[in-house]
Amino acid sequence: MQQQTSSTDVWFITGAARGIGFSLARQLLARGDIVVATSRNQSVLRQALGHDNPQLLTLEVDLINEESVQNAIHEAIATFGRINYVVNNAGYGQQGTIEALTDSELRHNFDVNVFAPLHVLRYVLPHMRAQQSGHIFNVSSIVGFQGGYAGWGSYVASKFALAGLTETLAAELAELNIRATVVYPGPVRTGFLSKDTLVVAQRTIADYTEAQASLDLHLNGLDGKQAGHPDKVASLILAAADADEPPVHLFAGKIANSLAEQKMQAVNHDLECWREASDATDY
Repeated sequence: MQQQTSSTDVWFITGAARGIGFSLARQLLARGDIVVATSRNQSVLRQALGHDNPQLLTLEVDLINEESVQNAIHEAIATFGRINYVVNNAGYGQQGTIEALTDSELRHNFDVNVFAPLHVLRYVLPHMRAQQSGHIFNVSSIVGFQGGYAGWGSYVASKFALAGLTETLAAELAELNIRATVVYPGPVRTGFLSKDTLVVAQRTIADYTEAQASLDLHLNGLDGKQAGHPDKVASLILAAADADEPPVHLFAGKIANSLAEQKMQAVNHDLECWREASDATDY
């Protein structure tokens, strides 16, 4: 495809066929921005967003394959000349207790939720560094900030990793005029908890009753009833992208805000209770 040039912003979005990524892509196209939308399945992506829009490039990408990601970034740059915004949105939930999860289950969850965004960053940041501008959005979860949920250790850990990575990115990229924001959505009605999407560990251990109760609640009680609206979360991301001083930490939804406040209060309580003993560990 021949390279196009204009002042319109170019967005590179992973996991754009559904959920927050789909809502964001649709809103961007409606306001005239350019979208490079990726998914594991080209036909599903085109069915969701279309394929005859000159402002849209749909790409089938295997995010855990570094060469596939590299090729996608190359095609985006070759087509539109630049990438202004990246939204690392693709990911999935892995349920299962730490003891029960296999090494392969854990590693695949981290491959998709952590190492795939790192693939994207490695190949997009040289272009952003050259243009001395850009904004990275890494979509974590409120469980990447407040992680006290039995049976969700793999997912929680992967989202904490993505949040910590974003904090470091913000520090590294500031001098290059590149921004980084971690997004912490609360429960959003995206199909994330459906039996077709949520991955459950092959092994269960009966002693972990809290983990099983949490799984039953999420699959049978919360799927399709989450408070968060994907279109409104997408609009929040757009507002942060347009802000003169965008946040490093962006919480989405009343539940996310409430849980974040609870976490900060709990940490502050532990800090104050143990401050004297903690201070005494210095030379």
